[in-house]
Amino acid sequence: MSEEFLVRFWGVRGSYPVPGLLAANVGGNTSCVEVRADGHLIILDAGTGIINLGQALEKEYRDTDDLLVATILFSHTHHDHTQGFPYFSPAYWGRSVLYMFGPRTFYEDTEEALRRSMVAPASPVALEELSSLKIISNIEESEAIILEKGSDPRLYNLYRDQITPPPEAVKITVLRSYAHPKNGVNIYRIEWREKSLVFATDTESYAGGDTRLIRFAQEADMLIHDAQYTHQEYTSGAVPKQGWGHSTPEMAAGIAQMARVRQLVLFHHDPSHGDEILSEMEADARAVFPNSILAREGLTLTV
Repeated sequence: MSEEFLVRFWGVRGSYPVPGLLAANVGGNTSCVEVRADGHLIILDAGTGIINLGQALEKEYRDTDDLLVATILFSHTHHDHTQGFPYFSPAYWGRSVLYMFGPRTFYEDTEEALRRSMVAPASPVALEELSSLKIISNIEESEAIILEKGSDPRLYNLYRDQITPPPEAVKITVLRSYAHPKNGVNIYRIEWREKSLVFATDTESYAGGDTRLIRFAQEADMLIHDAQYTHQEYTSGAVPKQGWGHSTPEMAAGIAQMARVRQLVLFHHDPSHGDEILSEMEADARAVFPNSILAREGLTLTV
């Protein structure tokens, strides 16, 4: 069992997947990040990137009879964060147990949103037809997920400052951000062995920075942050993007700087941005926060 805290990027785009040469180097799949900590498999979002992750898990489990147990955390249920799940091959295995968590909105629960996205005639397969065991729950700011060694996930309905998990446990806490239409997103912090990762996609900074996010991400080892738009697109493009629920590289870097994180990873790239623009955006972030890197499909980092 690996003793490392690993992060692997399977989908880094926002809005919709991008085929062809435009995405040749950075990748064109939508949001999906794999995290391995203490032997646990944690999946952040289920955009089209989760399809390739599923194929990799097929190879990993092909010659074993092991039960696949995964914790899938949805930031929200907009299409680009769920559209890959019906094609995630482990969801069809009878030996898969999928613990799935996401935000409750004014409209529906996470389970209701997933079920609705897989209803005929839009989908040939319904959620309940998948052979895996699926435990689907809403998760709120007052709750935390504790993953203990050798155990399935357990949800504790306690305030974060009241939780004292076992020393070796993986702890997942939640911040609800309302800086994305409509009804906001969940931002997740994953902690293990005094290391921490914050996943903050589909969020838009405020003047002076999002103070709640800055507190939540304080001194994290890695911050994965939305950086969809260039400064020009955000402020003065043909259709200015202010209020659309996404950030610029400068915004992401400002949050990283104020939160005193160790590393910033720019995420949720606009589907219209090719390699040249994305390289410029990476440079813009580095001008503010030098330890910034662009998320690319296949990129593997150690927290």
